[in-house]
Amino acid sequence: MLSRIAESLFWIGRYIERSDGTARILDVHLQLLLEDPWIDEDTACRSLLSVMGSVPPDGLEFVGRDDVLQRLAVDRMNPSSIAYSVASARENARRAREIVSTELWECLNTTNSRMPRRLQTDKVHDFFQWARERAALAVGIVDSSTSRDESWQFFTLGRSIERADMTARLLATRSLTEASGPSWTTILRSCGAYEAYLRTYRGIPSARNAAEFLLLDRLFPRSIIYSIQQAEACMSAIDPRADRVGHSNSVLRALGRIRNELEYKPVADILSDLPEEMERVQVVTREASEAIRQRFFPTQAEPSWIGEIS
Repeated sequence: MLSRIAESLFWIGRYIERSDGTARILDVHLQLLLEDPWIDEDTACRSLLSVMGSVPPDGLEFVGRDDVLQRLAVDRMNPSSIAYSVASARENARRAREIVSTELWECLNTTNSRMPRRLQTDKVHDFFQWARERAALAVGIVDSSTSRDESWQFFTLGRSIERADMTARLLATRSLTEASGPSWTTILRSCGAYEAYLRTYRGIPSARNAAEFLLLDRLFPRSIIYSIQQAEACMSAIDPRADRVGHSNSVLRALGRIRNELEYKPVADILSDLPEEMERVQVVTREASEAIRQRFFPTQAEPSWIGEIS
């Protein structure tokens, strides 16, 4: 497969997952502000922007929910926003048009064209639901119509790495306002994990069990461990190696390191410093993404000459 095509598929997967994850995080945050009027809105909104890798404009004395929604939902110039992610997924599909299915292209094109430029206060929840449904439609099209070859592997690799990152960001919002934060029930519902959690633990969500489920459950597709394992499987399928000692694949080394740290560390220790632990997950996903770029998508590859020039 051409490097250009593989890179586009990788980023289509990442951007689709990013739009979905951002919509879920914003939905949780908005619900939290509505439920608890005692929360310092400025502090909570600034913290959320920091978690999402965005910063408020200079000189802005107060950052409210409207500022957050504008920057993270419909701002087409902000790389952290839903609108930017959808537009970028569509642009990458255009670059790989010869291999992207017509259904996926039409789905991304329609989503991008219908993306609003501003949000009405009473339509915010509907917008988040729409963004999640469009992301689910795009993923469903790929899963149902793409052969399990390198195309699907690169797409799923991007999705898995981004999902681990977005789940870590969602869990980090639990401690945005110190004592006050979204309840574990709210976080589970935002991930579509509430019913699955009840079937597994058969009880009201507790901090330990909910964190364990979203971090370490090997059967739930939105848990961090599941996403990391899926990324490892895709990476092994794309670049199979049988190293006698260790791993020469830098992507597998990065993913395996954070997986082992999460699996063998007590949940209580992870909960005691949840923001820092989730930051480490985000750092590893960035390291893995950079290793993938250097291995498969070299932007400044030097020409190699074979033989002598006569």
